[in-house]
Parts: sequence; C-alpha cells; structure tokens
Amino acid sequence: MTDQAIETPQPVSSSAKEDLYTAKPWTLIWRRFKKHVLAVISMWFLILLALTGLFADMVAPYGPFEIERLRTLAPPTSVHLFHEGEFVGPFVYGLARERDPDTARVIYETDKETVLPLQFFVSGDEYTFLGLFRTDFHLFGVDDRREQINLLGTDDLGRDVFSRLVHGARVTLSAGLVGVIFAFVLGLALGSISGYFGGWIDSSIQRLMEFIRSIPTIPLWMGLAAALPIAWDPILVYVLITIILALIGWTHLARVVRGQFFAIRHEDYVMAGKLAGASEFRIITKHMLPSMTSYIIAALTLAVPEMILGETALSFLGLGLRPPVVSWGVLLQDAQNLRSISLAPWLLTPGLAVIMTVLAFNFLGDGLRDAADPYGQ
Repeated sequence: MTDQAIETPQPVSSSAKEDLYTAKPWTLIWRRFKKHVLAVISMWFLILLALTGLFADMVAPYGPFEIERLRTLAPPTSVHLFHEGEFVGPFVYGLARERDPDTARVIYETDKETVLPLQFFVSGDEYTFLGLFRTDFHLFGVDDRREQINLLGTDDLGRDVFSRLVHGARVTLSAGLVGVIFAFVLGLALGSISGYFGGWIDSSIQRLMEFIRSIPTIPLWMGLAAALPIAWDPILVYVLITIILALIGWTHLARVVRGQFFAIRHEDYVMAGKLAGASEFRIITKHMLPSMTSYIIAALTLAVPEMILGETALSFLGLGLRPPVVSWGVLLQDAQNLRSISLAPWLLTPGLAVIMTVLAFNFLGDGLRDAADPYGQ
C-alpha cells in the first residue's frame, strides 16, 4: 500500500481568530457577503447602473428628446473591430436609407463603404451637468455629424433608444428608492409602535392596514394615479407617484415588524433596558430594531423592485409618469402595439432592463439576508 498524502484543514492562527472575535458586525457581514458570487455581481451591476443614471447626460451620446426624422425606426448599430480583415479598432458602419418600392416602407442597409471610428470623450450636444454648469462632453460618439451611433436603434420619431434608456434609468431607479424610503419609514414606525404598545393603538393600526390591504392593488393604483390632473408639472406628478407607491407598500413590512416586536418585547434585554431607565424610543431603535437587521436589509432590497415594477406598470398604462418625463415605463408605451414588436423589437429593451434590475435586487437581497443572519456560518 502506497502512502498517500491526506489533506487536513489548515489551523486558523491565533491572530486570525482574534481578528474574527473582535471584528465589528459590519465587518463580519461583509466577509460573509463576499462569498455570495451572484450577490456581489448584482451589487456591482446596480452600482454601475446607478452611476449610469446619475451621469446619464454624459453617458448618452444624444439628448433624450433629440429627433432625427430621417432615421426613424433604425435598427441597432453594431460595433466592429475588423474592416476587410484588418484591425482598425472599434467602429460602426454607416446606414443607407432606402424605401421599398412595393410597400413604401423605409429600409436601412449597412453601408460598408462608410467607416465611422468610435471615439471616446468627444464633444456633442450641450447639456447641464448635474444642474451645475453647461458642457458638451460625452462618453462616446462619432465625429461625423451626418451619421449617428444607435446602439439600441431608434424609435418612431428617430430618437436614440439607448440615450432614452439611460435617462429613464435615472427616473425609474430614483422613483423606486424614494418610494421605498417613504414606505420603510411608515412601515418601521407604525409596525414597531403597534407591536410595542399593543392595546387600542395596535388595534387601530391593524384596522388601517387591513383596510389598505383589502383594496385591490392595481385598481387602487389606477384610481389614485388617474386623480392627478394632466396639466400638473411632470416633476410634481413624479413626486406624487412615489408617495402613492409608498402609501400602498408599507403594510407588509409593518405587519412583520409588529409580529417580531410581539415576540421579543418580553425578552431579558428589553426588560433590562426598561429597568435601566432607557426611554421607549431608545429601547425600540437601539435594542429591538437592530435584532431584525437581517430581515430589514432583505426586505429593503426586495421592496425596491416592487416599487420599480409599480412605477413601470402605471407609466406603461399611461396613468403614472407621462411625457416629457422619460422613464422605463414611459418608454415601454412605444411597444404597446404589434407593429412595433414586429418591425422594431429593440423598443422592448426597457422591459429587459426592468427584468435585469429586478433580478439584481433579488440576488443582492438574498446575499445580504444570508450575510446579516446572526446564526449564519
């Protein structure tokens, strides 16, 4: 019998154990979170998406309302590296616009004689950078003003879909985040008060939640959104839509928080805080709510996609945000008919963006929940 090397786990050094025992809770959460591959990938994807939305004016090669009437429903532009077998760097071919003699429909053909090098950090249309100053600096583009680079094609008015998608990310994501903040403030506050005090306070809050939850969600959205006058400023409508989403979305969190508070309000550490003379506000915020960190983090990340889907659905139905505001739901209105889907399927890319964003938030929530679980390994 030949001797075989038996692999044994390497003992953890005393210094590493000491670092582990003395590490702060957020350090331990980060160590466990890094082991969740999908959650880490989703985190970086959402960070990139947030930065893209924040600097949408610079990332987008064109303005969201810039119309090119001779480039309506143009197909997506492909980026190439080789031309006639030679490497020339990233470039795009020009498009030749023709009209079908039988159907009179506009047809676009790739003009391989026109090579347009893709350049980065170029000058283009002017815009106000973060509302601070005027500039014409763009991330990428082509020098020839007679040609365009449309990575996701154009719509029926000749507007660049990629530029509108990037600008829509800013509105859709911010609507989801602002709505979640409002909903969480209401849910945590009312749920903790209901579970901590009980009695008639608990009964009143529970009846309010039951009333809101008994109303069908979609008709309630439609009724509240349709009550907003069309003549109102789009920014005001945007703020009111986020508040409407928050007023509907706080009940689930409040009910879970109430149940948790009922379970832990007689624990020893809560009674010790009362005997030490701590105020009820301090007991709730410093002792009881931190014990629910893992659930609160997971619920927070899972509530954002619900808000995004709510805004997208309302805007898609024409009851939420309206033009000239650019959001993913508003962009999906262009794909409501069969003609758009059959002739210009790239108009559905906002729907793909919604799906990817919702999945990323779900994966991120799973990773954060597992990492924040105090009983996790």
